[in-house]
Amino acid sequence: MSSQVDVQAQGKQQAATAVAKDLGVDIGAGSKRTSDQEQLEQLCINTIRTLSMDAVQKANSGHPGTPMALAPLAFVLFDRFLRFNPRNPHWAGRDRFILSNGHASMLLYSMLHLTGYDLSLDEIKQFRQWGSKTPGHPEYGLTPGVETTTGPLGQGCGNSVGMAIAQKWLAARFGKDLFDYRIYTFCGDGDLMEGVSNEAASVAGHLGLNNLIWFYDNNHITIEGSTSLAFTDDVATRFRGWNWNVEHISDVNNLNLIDTVIRASQREPARPTLVITDTHIGWGAPNRQDTKEAHGEALGVEEVRLTKVVYGWPPDAQFLVPDEVQKYMSKSVERGAEWEKDWNARYAAWAKQHPDLDQMWQHIQNGTLPEGWDKDIPTFPADAKGLATRESDSKVLNAVAKNVPWLLGGAADLYPSTKTLISGEADFERGSYAGRNFHFGIREHAMGSILNGMALSGLRPYGATFLIFTDYMRPPIRLAALMDIPVIFLYTHDSIGLGEDGPTHQPIEQLMSLRAIPRLLVFRPADANEVAETWRVTMAIQHQPVLMAYTRQAVPTFDRTKYASAAGVAKGAYIMADAAGGKPEIILMGTGSEVQLCVGAYEKLTAEGVKARVVSIPCWELFEKQPAEYKLQVLPPSVRARVAVEAGTSLGWKEYVGSDGIVVARTDFGASAPIKELLKEFGFTVDNVLAKAHEVLDKLRK
Repeated sequence: MSSQVDVQAQGKQQAATAVAKDLGVDIGAGSKRTSDQEQLEQLCINTIRTLSMDAVQKANSGHPGTPMALAPLAFVLFDRFLRFNPRNPHWAGRDRFILSNGHASMLLYSMLHLTGYDLSLDEIKQFRQWGSKTPGHPEYGLTPGVETTTGPLGQGCGNSVGMAIAQKWLAARFGKDLFDYRIYTFCGDGDLMEGVSNEAASVAGHLGLNNLIWFYDNNHITIEGSTSLAFTDDVATRFRGWNWNVEHISDVNNLNLIDTVIRASQREPARPTLVITDTHIGWGAPNRQDTKEAHGEALGVEEVRLTKVVYGWPPDAQFLVPDEVQKYMSKSVERGAEWEKDWNARYAAWAKQHPDLDQMWQHIQNGTLPEGWDKDIPTFPADAKGLATRESDSKVLNAVAKNVPWLLGGAADLYPSTKTLISGEADFERGSYAGRNFHFGIREHAMGSILNGMALSGLRPYGATFLIFTDYMRPPIRLAALMDIPVIFLYTHDSIGLGEDGPTHQPIEQLMSLRAIPRLLVFRPADANEVAETWRVTMAIQHQPVLMAYTRQAVPTFDRTKYASAAGVAKGAYIMADAAGGKPEIILMGTGSEVQLCVGAYEKLTAEGVKARVVSIPCWELFEKQPAEYKLQVLPPSVRARVAVEAGTSLGWKEYVGSDGIVVARTDFGASAPIKELLKEFGFTVDNVLAKAHEVLDKLRK
């Protein structure tokens, strides 16, 4: 038996040596392992495998096959290359590891437990159970060591590009001596089939992000069966076309080969690297290896026993962590503390030399804003012609960016239309990584997931496109909300008011569908001063994504000496104009460009002697968070006559207008025509709002 093992080891050594020669690197640390060390490493790998198998089996739910296959790669990466400190998972100088194929979560949980993170064996035993730190897919903020929430395939790939961008930006601004970390990502066939990973890979290759390494688990299996059913791409050629370096691990059980390929990938000077890693899903399972059942089903009690026999493991032992494995892998704690200690010393010396930059970094690290960050936000004078809110947003964005240097972002090829360029700042491009203006190209989906990765790295990113294209971005918007990260989504051309482009570009249901996402703050400001207040409110929110919807067409800037201050935006809704000398008979409410219609109808009703109130509701979510007393003050139940106006679907407005009220909305798609004609045809005029107000008043007076 020992001679057979020696022959196998010799063969692996020869394979690794040949690859090292081709790559022009030394054979590496793997060749220096003694026989005892190699046996210990194999014991560690099998511990990772069996923990994953046992957890999935106990839950009778999950994906055991990929952790079993990728355990050797995860072990080598964590043991020999990844810089991290389990006692401080958020240490700024750490490398980032992302499991984009998040269904293999037990692989990550096993690694985190064994390397000393605050993730106990009891938590491993509670995999996928209520209240545990080991959910079915990794969740940021729940499990120590999880860098981002993954599950929807391809999102982790996009996040990794955002993290790689952030590292390049931080290194350019603060110095590579402090920020020289790398981003390592595991991904699978499903990730590479999803469009978002393709968009993100294209961005990474264009930017030359050589700090990024993806390991592609090439196991040829998906839930339905062989990948050949639907996926026959030449992956290597595809990535080379995106300006990626491509490496290959032909045998994932060859630790020397893994070591050699990773070191070669780290030496790549100007491109991201894809490492195609050939694996056998469910490795070692006598009846399940290389089957679709190994992907998404527990192996079964008997198959687990048989597999453990193959591994040389006690077949009836469950959640076994041998003492020598615990001792060896827990060295990560001491090693991580030393890495962080060294980094802190370098940081202290740097901070003395660069006090201004140190202050900036402290704000980034702590999620705070510098004193006076909002001092340049303009107050806009009354103007009947006004500005498009996308125009006023551009002015406010630039005023904020002047005092918050880590506010940065761009558009999906639309900055001339979205007006989201930071004036006087350079572009972020290959070899010029200190810029603050980003060109994401026509890649809305990847833009969203990249923004999430940037926010997870401490930056305050924004991304812009037309509101209709949130349909391309919904997954990363939803994940930003799930993770409670402060991404800023800027969307213009927010209604049928964009006119001639027609129904393909005119959002109808988008606003309501976005308001339905939990924890997402959706703002639709009515004029320039509401835009200013929206920024003042949202920049102070450090643990929640925000979405701002802006007009293409000009809207009047209201006279705030006549109408209430726009500071009411902070409460989500406020009384903008009220009946003089008493309780209103009718309430007119709206958002964005339709508030002017409410104001126009209010003026006419007032002239007729009708006591009316105008309520601007720029953010439903903030209004719902207000005390009941305030909400009842703004919308008293005794006033049953109500009209709501919004150039989108009427869905949801009945909650505010009640059974007696009327909603002026658009419940079908738009049309291609000049804006004035569209608004008239669809009833978005002062006269129609006035008529609806009389209609509801007359009905209630009967």
